[in-house]
Amino acid sequence: MCVFAQTQTIRGVVTDQESRMPIIGAAVVVVDSDPIIGTTTDLDGKFHLPKVKVGRVDLKITYLGYAPKTLSGIELFSGKELVLNVEMQEMVMKQEEVVVKATRRKEEVLNTMTTVSARVFTTEEASRYAGTRNDVSRMATNFAGVRGANDATNDIVIRGNSPTGLLWRLEDIDIPNPNHFGNLGSTGGPVSMLNSNVLSNSDFLTAAFPSEYGNGISGVFDLKMRHGNNEKHEFLGQIGFNGVELGAEGPFSKKSGASYLINFRYSTLALFKLGGVDFGTGDATPQYSDLSFKVRIPTKKAGIFEVFGMGGISSIDFLASESTDNSTNFYSQGGLDIYDRTKTGVTGFTHTYLFKNASYLKMTLAASTQLNQDVVDSVDITKHPFTWYKQNFQDHRFQGSIYYKMKFNAKHNLKVGTRTTVFYSILQDSAFIPTWNDYQTLTDFDGVTALLQPYAQWQWRWNDAWTLNTGVHGQVLTLNGSFAVEPRLGLQWKLNPRHRLSLAYGLHSQMVALDRYFLVVEDSLGNKENPNRNLDFVRSHHAVLGYDWSLPFDMRIKVEAYYQYIYNAGIDRDSSSYSSLNVGSFTQDGPDDIVNGGTGTNYGLEITFEKFLTNGYYWLLTASLYDSKYTASDGVERNTVFNGNYVLNVLGGYELQLNRKNPKLRDPKPNYTEKQLKRFKKKQASRLATKHSLKFDVKFTLAGGSRYTPIDLVASDAANQAVYIDDLAYSKQFEPYYRLDLGLTYRMSRPKVTQEFTASCQNVTDKANPLYNQYNPDKNQLVNVNQLGIYPLLQYKVLF
Repeated sequence: MCVFAQTQTIRGVVTDQESRMPIIGAAVVVVDSDPIIGTTTDLDGKFHLPKVKVGRVDLKITYLGYAPKTLSGIELFSGKELVLNVEMQEMVMKQEEVVVKATRRKEEVLNTMTTVSARVFTTEEASRYAGTRNDVSRMATNFAGVRGANDATNDIVIRGNSPTGLLWRLEDIDIPNPNHFGNLGSTGGPVSMLNSNVLSNSDFLTAAFPSEYGNGISGVFDLKMRHGNNEKHEFLGQIGFNGVELGAEGPFSKKSGASYLINFRYSTLALFKLGGVDFGTGDATPQYSDLSFKVRIPTKKAGIFEVFGMGGISSIDFLASESTDNSTNFYSQGGLDIYDRTKTGVTGFTHTYLFKNASYLKMTLAASTQLNQDVVDSVDITKHPFTWYKQNFQDHRFQGSIYYKMKFNAKHNLKVGTRTTVFYSILQDSAFIPTWNDYQTLTDFDGVTALLQPYAQWQWRWNDAWTLNTGVHGQVLTLNGSFAVEPRLGLQWKLNPRHRLSLAYGLHSQMVALDRYFLVVEDSLGNKENPNRNLDFVRSHHAVLGYDWSLPFDMRIKVEAYYQYIYNAGIDRDSSSYSSLNVGSFTQDGPDDIVNGGTGTNYGLEITFEKFLTNGYYWLLTASLYDSKYTASDGVERNTVFNGNYVLNVLGGYELQLNRKNPKLRDPKPNYTEKQLKRFKKKQASRLATKHSLKFDVKFTLAGGSRYTPIDLVASDAANQAVYIDDLAYSKQFEPYYRLDLGLTYRMSRPKVTQEFTASCQNVTDKANPLYNQYNPDKNQLVNVNQLGIYPLLQYKVLF
């Protein structure tokens, strides 16, 4: 009897991870293939493995003088070729035979000058982990030291820091908030524009990052877009919570190697609304769409040219003037019409030129924009709206980045570069003051400023056990002359192939939110001043000690202890509890007059116990114990609003193959014609080749509750609005947060087509986790507003 099996092609390129020069003659083998499937790389470092069985695949790549690499658990689809970019590290001590295999694990990040507190993640993890909604930010909340700030948005708190301390980087360009409905100065939103279908493996860093990263004090998402398939046209369709998506990729011509990649998405909830389905946020329906693309053009002599982009528009209206007694608006404010409009986009051009002396030069030019345009109308009992707040924030950025990287030999690597960002900003908002019978200017700026960031970093591997990463980062803000010189240092010692110690230090600086520089203090006579224009950078010392233990059976234990000291934080000029270290989702507005001088400390211990996805299952257990404190202008040390003190994540999953080993096949009828017999055999072959699988995923999170400030009930009753007790800021804590998420995915792989059906549910137990509280004047008490309850999600995806 004939045996039919689905196969697909694996191909790619193997390069030196420092110089990016192609490695000629490297052996690439499919592990445990019988008969053996393998090849060697050609003069361009390329390899091609046809007819590999679909499913989970392990690849081993070896080359004399380089540490061998094993890529484990790669998922191969019938409807999509697998294209890999493999980087290998040259060994300092050359050996004829290496006994211990090198494996790409999560501790081995893409940026080779990173020492500690970093992890490489795959886009598969963003879709595999329960509760992530294909969102890299939500995926990161599973990692040690990270927690979500809000179930409804993807803001993340890293080691007790405000979500605003996060740096987003895409294709070597610092980008504005890449989320729909994201505000200027924030880093999160309800729905990410970063489509996991177009992203490649990327790095996530949480402390003491290398000197090429600046203007961030809590963490870095260093994201890469994958290349489109340069030999074959492929397509994608998907519908789910995040939207309805269409994607395409393929070659411009197979001879040139040039390729394109494009993906468009439109809000599912908006489509339901057009169809008359009342689903989502009550009467207020979020509408959004986004587009991502990348074009890659390699040449033989002039280098590699790339053009990339990402952009989205979003809007939502909460209209009290059109509400009825039975209508609902999620997160709306009673008696208000709120019109929210957001537009964000970034596009860039990159040129990479490889020199023959094991070095290369990369230049990137990019432009980005972020528009927040809001109008808030108050609505009286007659349903007549009156505009009392108007906002027009436009942040246009023009960015240039250039760096040169030189590999002197296996021991020494140097990278020097600079990054310049020019801000052209229009920042205007105002609010109506009844006693003035006029509008008060809150923010007013229309002009240009720039941020300059030169850097240099050097790596010294004096043998295969010891590695020193060191560098310096500079930062200058032309608006007021603020500058910083930031040393970075990392030391790594591999005691043996399974045990590793790491120590790192870094000084990091960050601008305050751009609109804070241009806050206006205006009196009733129209006199205005800008008290915050000379604000300095917020600065932070990071120190981290880490230990990694690679266990047998694809397991790993990682422990990190860290200390962070923050100074120059923004605080109230007058004595109060305000600090910029507490800025985040649903925190109170700050004062108009801000000065530097606040401090903060974050320290803690993190443990990760992980079983990588092999043999059809994985698990990840992370535990974090931490303390987060700050001191404001009143000189009192307090808990930050993000000081939950502990986070525990337990998640895992299992893949079950449903195909029977020896399926029963019926015989053809004896009276079949030749044509019918041919059709019958084709159907039988398709049936035998079709693969079915189920994936089960589960996640449980337990975390300490966020902090909040109590109110003065007597003063609040007299004022008919909340009056907070400033002396007791963040002295109260919500009850512990816990959430259970489940996911189930059924996959059917036919020749050239793969389909996936996913059903997941967040907060299965419908736990009422407090998000924030608000004052109820009728009851004269604070009332908790809870996060999302039980939340089912469905998704369908097809690759062909």
